[in-house]
Amino acid sequence: MAVMSPKNCLSFDVEEHFQVSAFESPMRRRHWGQFESRVEKNTEKLLRLLADNEVRATFFVLGWVAERYPSLIRRIASGGHEVASHGYGHELITSQTPVAFREDIRKAKGILENILSGPILGYRAPSFSITKATMWATQILVEEGYGYDSSIFPVLHDRYGVPSANPEVHQLLTASGLLWEVPPSTVKYMGVRLPIAGGGYFRLYPYMVLRAFLKKLEGQGSSLVMYMHPWEFDPDQPRMEGSLLSQLRHYLNLDKTECRMRALLQDFSFAPIRQVFSPIERMYHERLLSRPLAGQ
Repeated sequence: MAVMSPKNCLSFDVEEHFQVSAFESPMRRRHWGQFESRVEKNTEKLLRLLADNEVRATFFVLGWVAERYPSLIRRIASGGHEVASHGYGHELITSQTPVAFREDIRKAKGILENILSGPILGYRAPSFSITKATMWATQILVEEGYGYDSSIFPVLHDRYGVPSANPEVHQLLTASGLLWEVPPSTVKYMGVRLPIAGGGYFRLYPYMVLRAFLKKLEGQGSSLVMYMHPWEFDPDQPRMEGSLLSQLRHYLNLDKTECRMRALLQDFSFAPIRQVFSPIERMYHERLLSRPLAGQ
């Protein structure tokens, strides 16, 4: 693993509160355009929080959101943050065909690159849905011009995860070439690999417990790869119907997220994924230089 600095990675999956997979249904998807949009306000809140702490991060943006809020994407980039792809329609890869997946990630990448006039290298699947059954997606990511993925969660979970996956940043060899894999952080505790990367886990664990796990991982020489969502900083968001488990996972301790994030930003040093791992940064600049100039 080649690391430019001792900094860790902070990332955000930019999507609307009503687009989370736990509440997914064909009927809800058809009514996306009718729900109250809160993603712009929540992301702006995040950008102010990061600016106050002089921290830059990676934003995995849903193409559906970028299409509707291109100025938000430009503001993210102008703040020194990395913009990456979260796909277009927030559909689980486990429910897509390879053809549909290719169309989804190509569309999202095109939208983001047109907005920013620069290369998009990173991808994170909705709900980390690159599993053993969908590992074919990594080859398609290479073919569509992505340089790294951050979707393979090396944990046992009822909806995602590859427990046997390498927990460190590494390269995957696909039939179409190499792809950097940047797994969300996990830590081995009493023989069990625990997820500590953020999201619902950030809201579930008491902060001092999470901090101890993160310090342990950092002390082992690993770079942390953390993730959150803008909707997790919005405790007043409209409530959605779903299973009790989905309700718990989505709404637990939303009122504590911002306070805990402020503590996290004080306790650890963060940077965008692209800037932390030097091979990915070099790849970005090579592609930036190889892009045709305007008018050519």
